Amino acid sequence: MLRGKARRGQGSDAPGGGGDPLDAAQERRVRAVLALGGVPQADLPDGVQQVRLRLLERAADGREAPRDVSAWAAVVASNLAMDWHRAKRRQERLGERLAGLRQPAHPSGEDTSLLSLAVARGLDALPDAQRQVIVLRFYADLPVRSIAEELGIPEGTVKSRLHTAVRALRARLREDEVV
Repeated sequence: MLRGKARRGQGSDAPGGGGDPLDAAQERRVRAVLALGGVPQADLPDGVQQVRLRLLERAADGREAPRDVSAWAAVVASNLAMDWHRAKRRQERLGERLAGLRQPAHPSGEDTSLLSLAVARGLDALPDAQRQVIVLRFYADLPVRSIAEELGIPEGTVKSRLHTAVRALRARLREDEVV
């Protein structure tokens, strides 16, 4: 089905009829867009697979193949490169925040380890919905509005879950005599 529709587009048939939605030239273009977008060489194969997957999902959903598969794949690759940079920045911010937590507020490494373990246990004890908003807000550093939009829930619900989860974590840390 995808192959027939892709023929109307601009050459997304793989040589030899293997069913690959990207031909060799399109794959090279996707790799180039990803590399020029700053994605490390080691992550390029995963990026190419993501483009393939999105094209296959499009066909599986019954949508027509893009008119120009090569251009579509390049745009998807460019978006993936931007996503990679966003994730990298989030990880860096998380690392900075975690490093800040490890500073002299708790002078000994043992105290820090104990706090980290207690927080991890506290997170594990939370209901999934509360743990999710805590992680997105404080570890992924997302604002309440973004969390609400991504989860498809009202901002008030996010705030309520955050409030309840923070209260439960504080109680757990006091109970464990960590704080």
